[in-house]
Amino acid sequence: MKILVCISSVPDTTTKITFTNDNAQFNSTGVQFIVNPYDEIALARAIELSEGGKGTVTVINVGEAETDPTIRKALATGADDAVRVNAKPRDAWFVAHQIAKYAKENNFDLILTGRESIDYNGTQVAGFVGELMNIPSVSIAKKIEVQDQTALVDREVEGGKEVLSISLPCIIGVAEGVAESRIPNMRGIMSARTKPLQVIEAVEVAELSSVTKFETPQPRGEVTLIAANEPEKLVELLHSKSHVI
Repeated sequence: MKILVCISSVPDTTTKITFTNDNAQFNSTGVQFIVNPYDEIALARAIELSEGGKGTVTVINVGEAETDPTIRKALATGADDAVRVNAKPRDAWFVAHQIAKYAKENNFDLILTGRESIDYNGTQVAGFVGELMNIPSVSIAKKIEVQDQTALVDREVEGGKEVLSISLPCIIGVAEGVAESRIPNMRGIMSARTKPLQVIEAVEVAELSSVTKFETPQPRGEVTLIAANEPEKLVELLHSKSHVI
């Protein structure tokens, strides 16, 4: 079974976010980038499914040369090889076209990606790829099993879960719980240096949207502490100050 895992390079979760160019561009100066945490879960499940000679795992990233360390980490984790589409990932529509083109040309049985990236939280790539390739697409998967040419997927829905049987090939957006993210060991780190990393050029895609401005959330207000034995004071403040009751 050939598995393709889509990974994105995102700012570390502890990064303090700032913007430049009149708040129209993310400021990457001094920012440490990591593999998107949801994509790490997808990669861990792909490795589990391929263990014991059951398959191979390829990772694909749309990004410029500075994303190579992120890709190498994915290789150190256990992926067999990697592909980088040499372009800035301007939006989900652009990224999906690059993934779909490569996947079509290389006949993968299963494509996994995180449910979303933690920078833009768009939850769009899996659906776009499925549409472009004319294959089934499922997002927010909580469990994935593969039997013969069928993927068995538990999917999170409002108020419960959905159990699906999907013919391969398909693309699945993975949520937490599918697998435990793996930490590369020394052997993996050393072997990642020699694993294939292919760089390909991007295909042209019409630009349908663009970012005009970013805004950071408003700073949190001061915290008012109420003694545990004064519930009436809490009720009074919720009524007179917060206006929630």
